[in-house]
Amino acid sequence: MDKRAKICVAGADTLIGAAIIRELKRQGYTNLVGKSIEEPQFADAALVNAFFAQMVPEYVFLAAGKSGGIGANQRYPAELMLNNLLVECHVIHSACYYGVKKLLFLASSCCYPRDCPQPMKEDSLLTGPFEPTNQAYAVAKITGIKLCQAYRLQYGVNFVSAIPANVFGPNDDFSLQDSHVVSALIRKIHGAKEQGLEFVDIWGTGTPRREFIFSDDLADACVLIMREYDDLKPINIGSGLDLSIGELAQLIKEIVGYSGELRFDRSKPDGMPLKILDSSKLNEMGWRPRTSFRSALSKTYDWFLQVQT
Repeated sequence: MDKRAKICVAGADTLIGAAIIRELKRQGYTNLVGKSIEEPQFADAALVNAFFAQMVPEYVFLAAGKSGGIGANQRYPAELMLNNLLVECHVIHSACYYGVKKLLFLASSCCYPRDCPQPMKEDSLLTGPFEPTNQAYAVAKITGIKLCQAYRLQYGVNFVSAIPANVFGPNDDFSLQDSHVVSALIRKIHGAKEQGLEFVDIWGTGTPRREFIFSDDLADACVLIMREYDDLKPINIGSGLDLSIGELAQLIKEIVGYSGELRFDRSKPDGMPLKILDSSKLNEMGWRPRTSFRSALSKTYDWFLQVQT
């Protein structure tokens, strides 16, 4: 991938898309198109077609599409599913039609079965039922993987897919209603500190374990995959570090400097009990995360403080 190649990051204003743009700039790629001011609504076929006709990118990182935590998945399953399906269909089709050299589609670890053997290998996709709390979103994301494979088989295009672990970092959604677990906990615990509250209520039992990856590390892996990975099968992107939700909350409590109590609301859903990726294929390519987990959480909290003021 030439440093002057025309590169489109679809979803430039998302957590993952913004990180990919930062990483591309850091590595010296200079011809980035589709940064948020130019970006169309990727769920609109006509706008996507017009964008590709005008920009004609050579490489596409597909990070667009709505997402959210368990709460958002329970409230808006149709919206999340439809938006992601439309985005995938229109971007992948236009990328093929306008001769994109390579496309990388970012899926989600929720594509794996609820009771998947751990750590989750790429061959385990579609071997069992999805986790019910995010089934609609998971179906949309697995469809994106399969659509990339279908276009490869029919048209010979180099479209690949990657499955990240739970992503967090700057540009995340920190709303209490729709955010993922790391940003939700930062928002809740910071708010409790500011208000002088004696305790914070946290969804679930605190026992489920999750693998987390900092958005800047994920972006680094995405650029490597775009350069060097050309397989039909998707590839996992995990950090190799997993924590329970309780352990995560305690660490965020320390970083925020909150002295109150963490309470777990067992009436709320936990989601999958364990979700850890087998990233051996990526590791064999020489990739490892470059940011320690505590440092990544601190950077995320610092960004949150900046946008709150």
